[in-house]
Amino acid sequence: MTSAPTILVADDHPLFRAAVLHALRDSLGAIDVVEAASASALAAALDAQPRIELVLLDLAMPGARGLSSLVYLRGERPEVPVVVISSNDHPRTVRRVQQFGAAGFISKSAPAESIGQAVATVLDGGSWFPPLTAERSEADARLAARLAQLTPQQFRVLMCLADGLLNKQIAHVLGLAENTVKVHVTAILKKLECHSRTQAALLVKALEPEGEV
Repeated sequence: MTSAPTILVADDHPLFRAAVLHALRDSLGAIDVVEAASASALAAALDAQPRIELVLLDLAMPGARGLSSLVYLRGERPEVPVVVISSNDHPRTVRRVQQFGAAGFISKSAPAESIGQAVATVLDGGSWFPPLTAERSEADARLAARLAQLTPQQFRVLMCLADGLLNKQIAHVLGLAENTVKVHVTAILKKLECHSRTQAALLVKALEPEGEV
């Protein structure tokens, strides 16, 4: 850990981001902070900031589908730990966050000092979860393993598929050749063991929680 760790705070509420930054600086002192208010801003921040050492992630940002931003982060930067901060602290949500690769979970109703304690613990190589009362889901384990086979670019294409976009539209959104998109779609369906784009889209829907996040 460097003397001034770089932390990415991804949440679409400016006041909450400000409160998080205040809590972090109270607890950790000198930190470098990068902010993102949407899934697309999160991706751009990762590209622009190679030194990010930890991500604090709200699941319910514009452009995100449930756990999709967490899955994207784990694929794009697997070496960077992710701590989820969510208002949905249902035991099932906490267990799913853990199964899909987060290093910690903080409820938005937790005391401010918990944020600093959680971040310090995770930066030191630990994890930070409330007592886990929900059972581990084998379905989630299988889904996480299948999604982990995708490259970051393939995951972007998958998210576009889930939005119902055609290959030509995906090519425009991602700045790819249409033939490249076709190659990605074929690879995605094979890796996810899906026979159709609709089946693949349903897998993405399975990332969404039962309640609000």
